[in-house]
Amino acid sequence: MPLDPHIQIFLNQYNEMPRPALEDVTPPQLREMEKMSLTPSKEVVKKVYNEEIELNERMLTIRVYEPEGTGPFPALVYYHGGGWVLGSLDTHDSICRSYANEANCIVVSVDYRLAPEDKFPAAVNDAYDALDWISAHASQLNINSNKIAVGGDSAGGNLAAVVSILAKERQGPSIVHQLLIYPSVGFKNQHPASMKENGEGYFLSKDLMDWFRLHYLNNKEEEQHPYNAPVLLEDLSSLPSATIITAQYDPLRDSGKDYADALKNHGVPVTYENYETMIHGFLGFHEFVPLAQQAINKSAAQLRQVFDSI
Repeated sequence: MPLDPHIQIFLNQYNEMPRPALEDVTPPQLREMEKMSLTPSKEVVKKVYNEEIELNERMLTIRVYEPEGTGPFPALVYYHGGGWVLGSLDTHDSICRSYANEANCIVVSVDYRLAPEDKFPAAVNDAYDALDWISAHASQLNINSNKIAVGGDSAGGNLAAVVSILAKERQGPSIVHQLLIYPSVGFKNQHPASMKENGEGYFLSKDLMDWFRLHYLNNKEEEQHPYNAPVLLEDLSSLPSATIITAQYDPLRDSGKDYADALKNHGVPVTYENYETMIHGFLGFHEFVPLAQQAINKSAAQLRQVFDSI
């Protein structure tokens, strides 16, 4: 199917924009460019606030979104995308607002440490320790500790998947569901079709993915580490049920599909949907791309269904 017309307009403009070569730009410079492009979300949530939390002698910021109602609420602990190098609480603010309202749950967005200042596994450690802290302080946050899901997009989808694995391995916080949005979770096939088809021209490129990996990982061997590529983990049984979303025009499409298949093969209930007219990062356009908002609404409904079944 052809690209969604709203996405095609965006891509035409994006591909015509002059941009510095990746080898000539630093992560802090790209973060500054990212900040300049931000526009505040128009969506109103009943209560939004930041909180500093202490995790094993380090401080981290979380942003809490509380919907209408009295609670205690179910919760979605959310990890933003950005290749473990970019992204922030602000870049994914509108997505978190929408999930809070549509799923009628508290969303807790985690401002984990970024690379290259803090390389792998710093983001993994922050993601897990933040979940542990949130679970332990559920009543303080007006959260029902028996109804905590994790989610994230792209690199954040990786962290949500890995946190689910760590919680099982360490007998940590109970997770009821994992929402993985075009996640970067590794490939079963060394030469995935989605990388060949969509490696350039569709916003996320192979070169940018290589740049992210160069800054995030300490060495090439870590590419095969299961906390970087959880699809390679031998035992994926007994993990939380999952909703996995991919996009047809995304080099990571087959990564998400591979993980959905691997989870199913290990007996994990999975709802998988590939959006055939979309590109990587499309949920970030939900305020002006109707199908992107529909994807949020649909996955939020699946979250509500999980929460209501408990």
